[in-house]
Amino acid sequence: ASIPIVFTISGDAVIGKFVDSWARPGVNRTGISLFSLELMPKRLAFMKEVMPGMKRVAIIGWPQHAGEIMELEAARTAAEQSGLVHQYYGVSTVAELDAALEAIAQWKGDAILVFAGGIAIANADRIAAFALRKRIPAVSTWAVFAENGNLMTYGPVLKDSYERLATFVDRILKGADPAHMPVERPTKFELVINRKAARALGIDI
Repeated sequence: ASIPIVFTISGDAVIGKFVDSWARPGVNRTGISLFSLELMPKRLAFMKEVMPGMKRVAIIGWPQHAGEIMELEAARTAAEQSGLVHQYYGVSTVAELDAALEAIAQWKGDAILVFAGGIAIANADRIAAFALRKRIPAVSTWAVFAENGNLMTYGPVLKDSYERLATFVDRILKGADPAHMPVERPTKFELVINRKAARALGIDI
């Protein structure tokens, strides 16, 4: 409890009980949260731009993720505002992910919106293989998802956020109290498109 901890978390730092509040952590932990609800509409907008005929979007999330309910609400709102029918699939294991993908194929989804979570990101190549096989492209949050064969991502530049953590360490070593250091959010974002995947899926960028 006495050793300062500087973290990066994909979810909501307060809901995940990493800190007491964003502005005043109140504990020996601080850092950067990659949680970005406001980017959800943009991900769907990018997908609709390259797939004008998109009507049905499947949403894959991780029920245990800190802030999942808020992410789902943001995704549903964005989908409805874009005139998209949506269906949510919560997965906690690889087996559940495989079952969800098959269910999406049967549901005849046109695209998949994947939340940033351990199972989905760790199995990005699995999702990419499914997307190519069933012609159902996926969009997510971090570049690694596109780098592993999926069509597109829009979200924070992870490298920039990780490097930013060094400033937290520097301040703490100079005497700053992490309990009083606000949790920050990313300031740089990137759109990443896997053009090889796009060609394989027959999508013009």
